[in-house]
Amino acid sequence: MLDDPRIAGLTRLVLGAVKPAPGRARILLALFSGVLCHLVFAMAVIAMMTVMFSGMQLGFGTVAWPWAALVNLMLILQFPLVHSFLLTGPGRRLLERLVPGPHGSVLSTTTYATIASAQLLALFALWTPSGIVWWQAEGVLFWFSSAAYGAAWLLLMKASFDAGAEVQSGALGWMSLMAKVRPVFPDMPDKGLFRLIRQPIYVAFALTLWAVPVWTPDQLVLATVLTAYCVFAPRLKERRFQAVYGARFALYRAQVPYMLPRLAAAGRAVRRHDGTASFKGRHIARKREAD
Repeated sequence: MLDDPRIAGLTRLVLGAVKPAPGRARILLALFSGVLCHLVFAMAVIAMMTVMFSGMQLGFGTVAWPWAALVNLMLILQFPLVHSFLLTGPGRRLLERLVPGPHGSVLSTTTYATIASAQLLALFALWTPSGIVWWQAEGVLFWFSSAAYGAAWLLLMKASFDAGAEVQSGALGWMSLMAKVRPVFPDMPDKGLFRLIRQPIYVAFALTLWAVPVWTPDQLVLATVLTAYCVFAPRLKERRFQAVYGARFALYRAQVPYMLPRLAAAGRAVRRHDGTASFKGRHIARKREAD
C-alpha cells in the first residue's frame, strides 16, 4: 500500500514536515498558513454539509427580500468565477504575491485552498433563506435520502484522495515550506475513481447538491448553477492537462469517459499504447493544476 503514489507522496510530505529544516520564521509562517487553511477548510465543509442538508434554510444572511435573491445569486457566482480565475496564469501569479516575502510561490497551493474554503464558507454562512419549503423527506424516505447524501460526501472524499489529498486539502504548500523543499505535485490522476471517469471530483460535488432531504427554491437555484459549473469548468482544466501531459493525457481521455462511466468497461484492465506507455504509468511530468 505504501507503494501507492497517492500514499507515498503524502507520506514523504508529512515526514518532511515533522522534521523541518532549520529556520524559525519560515516554520512559523508555514504553521500559521497550515492552521489557517485547515481551520477555514473544516468550517467550510461543516457549513456546506449542514446548510445544504436543510435545503439552504440555515444560512445566517439577513438581507431583505427581494434584494436577498440578488445577494444570494452573487454568493453563488463568486465561487466559480474566482475559483476559475485563480487557475489562470494571472490568477496563479496573484496567488504567489498574496503572501509577502520569498515564500509566496511555495505557499500558493495552500493560499488557493484557503481562498476557496473562505468562498464556500461565505456562500453557505451568509445565505439568506427564503423560508419556502417545497418538500421534506420523512420516515423511510428521510433515512434513504440522508444515506444518499452521506454517500455523495464519501464519494467526494474518495475522489479528492485519488486526485491527491495534499493538493485538495492545501497541505502541499505549507508542508513543503516546513521541509524547505519545492512543492511536488502528484502525478496525473488515473487511479481509483479516475479509472472510471475523468472528473470524479466534479461529479461527486454535483451529487451532494442533489441528494438532499429538503427541497426549496434556494436549493434548486444553488444545485442548478453549481452543477452547470461542474459540467463545463473541467473542460478548461483538461486543456491545461493536455498542455502538460500531451499524448499521455490524450490517450487517457480517449479511453476514459468524461463524467458518465462505461459500465462494461468498469472492470477492464488499462490498455497499453504501442506496448510502452499507458495512462496508468508514471511519467516525469509533475506539474498539474489543483482542482
